[in-house]
Amino acid sequence: MFQPRVILHPTDFSDCSRYAFHVAVDLARQHQAALLIVNVVETLGPENITYGEASSELEPAGYRRRLARELCQKVPAPPGLAVEHILAEGDPAHEIERVARERSCDLIILGTHGRTGLSRLLMGSVAEQVVRLAPCPVLITKPSPNKAAQPT
Repeated sequence: MFQPRVILHPTDFSDCSRYAFHVAVDLARQHQAALLIVNVVETLGPENITYGEASSELEPAGYRRRLARELCQKVPAPPGLAVEHILAEGDPAHEIERVARERSCDLIILGTHGRTGLSRLLMGSVAEQVVRLAPCPVLITKPSPNKAAQPT
């Protein structure tokens, strides 16, 4: 029987990610697994630092702390679960793969926007790239057309 011990949930804070988070929490509870929540940002460099952060001596460190705080606030740790929030920088699919490999994750659970046609061609699919790169099984969720079926 498949028994995940470490579950990775990448998030972009979208509704799709929120639904996948609920699935990840449910599975982590069922299997008493640790839950790693990762958010990948394009860069932690000076181009995204606010004026207030730039005027302080902290610059990138202050920006990194703000992003880490936002991650913990937007995706809070559910009670009773071992949860770790991780902030990564770079290409989302490659960073998700790196974290999964470094942390010996047994399962990745992420949401997909379900884009098709031109929007998928132009934007690509992080979920599709993760499936190709992942060192472990990947569970992809998409929002249900039936709102009643979605966890709250």
